[in-house]
Amino acid sequence: MGHLTPGLPLVVRLAGRLVVAVGGGPVTARRVRAFVDEGADVRVVSPWVCEDVLDLVREGRLEWQAREYAGAADLDGAWLVHTATGDVLVDRRVAADAQSLRIWCVDATDAASTTASVPARATVELPDGPVTVAAYAGGDPGLATVVRDAVEDGLRRGALPLRRTRPRPDGLGWVALVGGGPGTDGLLTARGHELLAGADVVVVDRLAPRALVERLPAGVRVIDVGKTPGHHPVPQEAINAILVEEAQRGLGVVRLKGGDPFVLGRGGEERAACEAHGIPVEVVPGVTSAIAVPAAAGIPVTHRGVARGFTVVTGHDDIPTLPTGGDHTVVLLMGITRLARTAELLVLHGRDPETPVAVIERGFAPTQRTTIGTLSTIAALAAERGVQAPAVVVVGDVVRLATPQDEPA
Repeated sequence: MGHLTPGLPLVVRLAGRLVVAVGGGPVTARRVRAFVDEGADVRVVSPWVCEDVLDLVREGRLEWQAREYAGAADLDGAWLVHTATGDVLVDRRVAADAQSLRIWCVDATDAASTTASVPARATVELPDGPVTVAAYAGGDPGLATVVRDAVEDGLRRGALPLRRTRPRPDGLGWVALVGGGPGTDGLLTARGHELLAGADVVVVDRLAPRALVERLPAGVRVIDVGKTPGHHPVPQEAINAILVEEAQRGLGVVRLKGGDPFVLGRGGEERAACEAHGIPVEVVPGVTSAIAVPAAAGIPVTHRGVARGFTVVTGHDDIPTLPTGGDHTVVLLMGITRLARTAELLVLHGRDPETPVAVIERGFAPTQRTTIGTLSTIAALAAERGVQAPAVVVVGDVVRLATPQDEPA
């Protein structure tokens, strides 16, 4: 590649092996932190060190010999040497001593002639362990960094595959409970994308971001356990069993749920079922529809001078007694079927019948629609407009802040 120096990238296991770093500045600090994170025994030789290196010394993670480099004896027993003193003559001497001892040396001041280089790296932590990618452009670390950043971006977005191609050594898979947010791709977290890219099986809810599921590679098995109001073709106990059985087959399983798995999503039950069988579980929070869907309609669940707090409850059952002032917002999930009864109970518990209520259907979808009324009128308005799930119900004075739109009188 013209002026770029060719090289063969290698993975070096440094755990329990001595690495000697000569110099104590910021470049050394960045490198030695990577070395100690890999489990290496690190010795720094320098009359002074920067604060970042000193922090590692105080933590007992490396040895500091506070003196000038003395010669080849300082490299005795090392598997790898790193030099970045800022003094070209000293760095050249360290590199020459390392070469005479047949020890690989990273000379941070001479990219063209260094015998070893640390490439620009990006690591994704998966339940099976880390996956590291590296970019090397001999003599042009800036180019390597640009390439690394581009690859890392693809990994974070789930655009690059991360599925294992060999059986897991212990034969046991993993489960990740991933909150998919309120159904739109853009609200899935970067961690959720990473885990989807590494999954063998995806167990999906009706309200999960389906466009993501449709873009999964053909080799990923999708199990649909979606529920609709009053119709649960796969009961929760069976869902728990699916997660356990698939992981016990040695597969990586993502349970992709709408909203947040721990906000009225029964994620706690799924986690407990897996852990009871010794299966490792990761929980990835999602953007809960309880907050996001009202926001999509311009309704903040709290607002200075209007509402100081909020409560999220399920609309499946009779709601408990809650604060009755308009300055406390009530958010109902799965509350359409029993909307009339819920409004009645809130009034019986002390809420003003004229308290504003908003029902936001299909949050973030192109067909999102908001119906606004009061506790005394909302049930009739919802019936008149044919309001259907999925929808989020907001009760409280914050409803007055909703984005203006075509609403019923």
